[in-house]
Amino acid sequence: MNLDLARKVLESEANAISNLVENLGDDFAAAVDLVVGCSGRVIWTGMGKSGIICRKLAATMSSTGTPSLFLHPAEAIHGDLGMVTESDLVVAISNSGATDEILRLLEILRRLGIKLVAMSSHPESPLARAADVHLDLGVRNEACPLNLAPTASTTASLALGDALALTVAVRKGFQEEDFARFHPGGKLGKKFLKVSDLMHSGDEMPVVAADTAMKDVIYEMSRKGLGLATVLDETGELLGVITDGDLRRLMERDADPLSRSAGEVMHRGGVCISADELATAALKKLEEKRITSLMVCNGVGVVGVLHVHDLWGVGLF
Repeated sequence: MNLDLARKVLESEANAISNLVENLGDDFAAAVDLVVGCSGRVIWTGMGKSGIICRKLAATMSSTGTPSLFLHPAEAIHGDLGMVTESDLVVAISNSGATDEILRLLEILRRLGIKLVAMSSHPESPLARAADVHLDLGVRNEACPLNLAPTASTTASLALGDALALTVAVRKGFQEEDFARFHPGGKLGKKFLKVSDLMHSGDEMPVVAADTAMKDVIYEMSRKGLGLATVLDETGELLGVITDGDLRRLMERDADPLSRSAGEVMHRGGVCISADELATAALKKLEEKRITSLMVCNGVGVVGVLHVHDLWGVGLF
């Protein structure tokens, strides 16, 4: 019994989305044009469960390149309409198309000359007739056995709103770099960290010259704590690298290791990466080369050092 009911609910909500797919047409394209052409913000408004959906869709649009916010319709007519400007676009969701609090906004929106996109399941409703563009949700029955609780209708409005937000994002040329700018936190944000965000540069970078005595090289390596020293010429070009491993091998084979210079001990080159590369690309390179550090190069010289511990510290493993 419980499983049968659950399956019916899921089938009902899945059918609501399938119906949207089959009936998507010119009205949706017109709504996309209105959002793309909006010079202000997209204001989402709805009551009850529709309001909760609106909050989510405003957040989705904001994070994909379209400034958006949620306006509670009841609060709107008690002063919050002050946040709406003539350059904004309003998207109103009401499955019935006859929600009192939404309808009370219509006259005010008309006076302000604000464009309106409406989502409802009733194309002849007051809200649909007042809208510049009406998107028919097409839900005639809720998944609720009593046909009362908003279920299929909220699923349909959420899916259609997501389709609108993402179609607009593609039309605007929204890219990964843009998403990273709006979403610096959490696991998603870490995916878009750049090498420049994590590298050691300036005084944090262990730098010696080719003629630096090994005593001073060891001091520089210990002071900077990265397990290496970069050997640079006077222009900042990378000549070589001295690692902890190079020091151990020097101690094993040389009776007087401190008499050597950095140029005699270093190994030539070093694996470079651009500061503009993603940190995830740096991690891949470290794993492929089986090394612990990368030189950050700008085409002219070395501008920083990235250690595997820097990636570990931000949880990229």
